[in-house]
Amino acid sequence: MEIVPTPAQEADSGEAPRRSFAARHRDKLLGILAVVLFFAAWQAIFLVVPFNKLFISKPDLIVLGLIDLIKSGALLRDLAVSAIPFICGMALATVVGVALGIVMGWRRRVGLALDPLMTVFYASPLVALSPLIVVYFGVGFGAKILIIFFLSVFPFIFNAYAGVRAVDPLLINVVRSMGGREIDLYLKVLMPSVLPYIVAGARIAIGRALIGVLVGEFFAASEGIGYAIARFGDLYALDKMFACILVIMVIAVAMTEGIRWAERTAFPWRAQ
Repeated sequence: MEIVPTPAQEADSGEAPRRSFAARHRDKLLGILAVVLFFAAWQAIFLVVPFNKLFISKPDLIVLGLIDLIKSGALLRDLAVSAIPFICGMALATVVGVALGIVMGWRRRVGLALDPLMTVFYASPLVALSPLIVVYFGVGFGAKILIIFFLSVFPFIFNAYAGVRAVDPLLINVVRSMGGREIDLYLKVLMPSVLPYIVAGARIAIGRALIGVLVGEFFAASEGIGYAIARFGDLYALDKMFACILVIMVIAVAMTEGIRWAERTAFPWRAQ
């Protein structure tokens, strides 16, 4: 006869009780459930509210529009066009923002001089300057990169600046006492200490960069996902317009969660 241990006996033996799939993934399942309920409510509301496709669309029509865009290849083509300036703008923002933030944090006078100016630019509605960028740099690849750069560079600047200010002075004194040069301080102390702050800043910068892609293609492009959204809106093809917006939202969530996973993996002590 098989004897089944009680939960108390399992706890005493040091074996943790097995958790169900729902218990282990409760947070993610709650998030998915919230999304499903949102779209279900969106679909159901038109059972009592008159539907006019010139002003709004429904989830079932959006899905059909998305399938049509995928089958025609237009969606992948527009995403490929938008991906190039996004990557270039983000790369430029990362390099310039991290370098400037580290210098501002390490050189006190530089930080005092530039911090008010950076704060003013960060708090300003930079999207409103997009038409001005188009006037000076024209319609095309360069203007989109600049718009993305200006929108996404400031999270890197301020996070790198905060990371340098949080460095333990003891580490700096140790490197100096062992004959380390200025370049050694940057490479062996400041950069490793700032990395977690840079990764955290990237989560914010991604959302701003995606906004930059859309804004740049509204004003300075004749192709791309932002241009497609504007074109479908002008044509009152709201199902395809919402389908493109939905794809951008999914990409933003996927990239943000990817960075969070990388942050938890690389810096487990910072995981909440």
